[in-house]
Amino acid sequence: MPFSKLISLDEINQSLKENVYTKPTLIQEKVIPLVLEKKDIMAKAQTGSGKTASFVLPILQLWTNQNYEGKSKIRALVLTPTRELALQVSQAFIMFSKNLIKKPKLVSIIGGQSIGEQLLEIQKGCDIVVATTGRLLDILEKKQLNLLNLEFFVLDEADKMLDFGFEEELELLLKQLPSTRQNLLFSATYPLKVQNIISKITKDAVEVFIEDETPTVQTINQRVIEVNKENRSPLLRNLIQNNTWEQILVFMANKRSCDNIAAKFRKYGLNAESFHGDLLQDERNETLQDFKDKKIKILFATDIAARGLHIDDISCVVNFDLPRAAADYIHRIGRTGRAGKSGTAISFIGLEDFEHFDLIEKKCDIKLLKEQIEGFELSGNPILKEKGIQPIKGKRMSKKDKLRQQALKD
Repeated sequence: MPFSKLISLDEINQSLKENVYTKPTLIQEKVIPLVLEKKDIMAKAQTGSGKTASFVLPILQLWTNQNYEGKSKIRALVLTPTRELALQVSQAFIMFSKNLIKKPKLVSIIGGQSIGEQLLEIQKGCDIVVATTGRLLDILEKKQLNLLNLEFFVLDEADKMLDFGFEEELELLLKQLPSTRQNLLFSATYPLKVQNIISKITKDAVEVFIEDETPTVQTINQRVIEVNKENRSPLLRNLIQNNTWEQILVFMANKRSCDNIAAKFRKYGLNAESFHGDLLQDERNETLQDFKDKKIKILFATDIAARGLHIDDISCVVNFDLPRAAADYIHRIGRTGRAGKSGTAISFIGLEDFEHFDLIEKKCDIKLLKEQIEGFELSGNPILKEKGIQPIKGKRMSKKDKLRQQALKD
């Protein structure tokens, strides 16, 4: 099916052709018609499925067809868990609206950039806001954002947003939105906490679950290497020296580890940088762009790089530290092998990781052969975690009791 069967505006179809969007993905085929019918959507879509275009394209068509008069008012609000994803969604709106006679005014509201400049852009009038929750609430508290004319509310990567602890912020934001609006919700997984927040956003969403999507990309060569923790760094250098990978994305457990190992690799003459949430926004943008432009060969990153970031031609993804959640394993390795290209994903497992990796394999429905590299063989016996004593119900203080206790102290 060509895009012209879904999108009727010639100007948008022209932008699709210019950016080599030839055929819609499954999620786009199913979601775009429903959005154009003004339905609320609850879509389950894996990373790399093309979900951004599935809401950007129909919103642009509906917005254009309305032919609004006068000063721009906020008609669409897209909420994302990370600044990088917000900037990528903004770029998609700009890219697909390039050929429209009247282009929507778009403002990205994210942390790490001047709040004064963002306020100024909002006051000039805007049609579409793409934001992260923290900065959006900062601006709402200043009473500088009018959402009364909002028609589209998009929640992107809902599960990751709640993993980052944004549940309370989302509930505060929902109180600021008009009750009549179209809700478009996207998530890779739908655990109970996501279902709970969705029940507060919409009651009659059409569910779009792409059941036939395989959880891992078939073109990815997945490897598991057993290695003691202290030997992971020299093993990684050895693998890089003995393979022809052009670009490597390495996932670490925390920000400090990213900085430390990147500095260590640079001492060994390797072109490496770190990428995490403590960097200034300009630094994050520059580092990401340099990696996309292949000025950086090895990028050590936390999980902010695991979702939504479209970087072509990553040869290898390395789980230096295993992800805490099984779903994040899929998101991490999905950074390679994109657009049908081949890629390699390597996971290091030490003595304390066997039980956890078994769980990842079970939840991701995979079974991988564990290997060892000569000179870096694993020594010792796997460590099994002892199960703690079951908690006794009623012995721990409830949330409400904690709040009451804090109020008395205050």
